[in-house]
Amino acid sequence: MSKSARLWRAFWMVCVLASVGWIAGPAQAAVGGLNSNAAHNDSSPEWEKLRARFFPNRSIAADAASQVQLIVPLRAAYGASVPVKVVSKLPLRNELYVKKLYLFIDKNPSPLAAVLDLTADLGQADFETRLRVDEYSHVRVVSELSNGELHMDSRYVKVSGGCSAPPNREHPELIGKTILKLNGPVVYDRPNVADVTVLHPNDTGFELNNITVMFIPPHFIRSIKVRYGEHKLFDADLDFSVSENPTFRFNFVPRGDATLTAEIEDSREGRFTGMLPVHASGLPGQGDATVDSRAP
Repeated sequence: MSKSARLWRAFWMVCVLASVGWIAGPAQAAVGGLNSNAAHNDSSPEWEKLRARFFPNRSIAADAASQVQLIVPLRAAYGASVPVKVVSKLPLRNELYVKKLYLFIDKNPSPLAAVLDLTADLGQADFETRLRVDEYSHVRVVSELSNGELHMDSRYVKVSGGCSAPPNREHPELIGKTILKLNGPVVYDRPNVADVTVLHPNDTGFELNNITVMFIPPHFIRSIKVRYGEHKLFDADLDFSVSENPTFRFNFVPRGDATLTAEIEDSREGRFTGMLPVHASGLPGQGDATVDSRAP
């Protein structure tokens, strides 16, 4: 093979590898094991309309000045279940804490996926969930602090079809089953990690029934309210842009024995409840428990 032919072949291989994303800049390690693309705080026409609607005449800190980080894969494997992690750079204190988190997907039919109303009892305002992304779009988080400041981070996600992908319907009798789980032994007076999961199709209204070839009516979780004893941890107002079987991973600070509860309501006024007793076993600050329940 001539030298010019070898050079041409090498150039062609570089172009091919670059086109499929195998050649890129330095990789960034992502919290929680998610592949993180570079910061992408660019605007979009959709975002400008959303910003004017939800945050009129308010400044939003971004880039290095932002107190929140969003971790999302650049190329998600499945548009109906895109993993998202929100990391707060601000430790929660009674005098200054993250009051609300807004999750947006700019180009979704329903771009505001979730509004989380938080309290300082979380200890750390980190959340993980999964979202539907219907086409190539920015995914954004806006963090509102208790002093009124707004902070934003965004990522551009390359995936599509998330709002039209049909859910799993093998066990309709389990719809509403609510599961609370602790991710390790209980440590009092420190942030502990827990999960709340609701088994639910979260129908968007854009999926087709393969038998009738008719659109499946929307049916999704509207709200999740999580408490520890009598203390509010967070309220989540949701839309169908949250994935099937909505799951939220969160922190909370237990300050004694109590019950972790989740109250759920869906768009057809279905109401469900999950409960998890949390108590010490042996030495103070140590223990573990898992229970799930459903209320019709």
